[in-house]
Amino acid sequence: MPLRVADPSWDILYEVASAQDGYFTTRQAADAGYSTQLLGKHTRAGRVLRVRRGIYRLVHFPAGEHDDLVIAWLWSEQAGVVSHQTALALQGLSDVLPAHVHLTLPAEWRDRRFRVPVGIEIHHADVAPAERAWFGAVPTTSVPRSLNDCARAGMTPDLLRQAAGQALRRGLATRSELGAVEESLAPFGGLDT
Repeated sequence: MPLRVADPSWDILYEVASAQDGYFTTRQAADAGYSTQLLGKHTRAGRVLRVRRGIYRLVHFPAGEHDDLVIAWLWSEQAGVVSHQTALALQGLSDVLPAHVHLTLPAEWRDRRFRVPVGIEIHHADVAPAERAWFGAVPTTSVPRSLNDCARAGMTPDLLRQAAGQALRRGLATRSELGAVEESLAPFGGLDT
């Protein structure tokens, strides 16, 4: 956890927010010296916008195409990883159009009680550093992990086959990395069909 500064520093807050597509949390604002009262003053003055409980956006920062992913990641206290169908869509694999942001939280969070925001589908598992990649400001599961997660979650065979085939052709995964995919597609003619 970063050290908190005594006096508010717009430069520190801006630096944090710029690495997160213009978004920051109440805790990050506090680390930059902004009390909740001062943050409220900047919100009323129009410098920042409250987008969700505990999550804010610098109003002059350009909006991004994937702001929903950054908000979901910050909501997870930066512990979540964008995964499953959402990761496949970001990786440009298959014609999958996820209806929700898929976010994998650490397995130890399974027993936590919290309200999941609308539009976020939660999964619980530990994602090793080697199974992570970055898409802009947010972590995602790697291509092999994304494909195997989708296979285990019961993604339709046609979309799974399409995504795995594209990943193999583009050199983003090897067959040996796709054990769950192979197993899932076996009853439907396998990966090569």
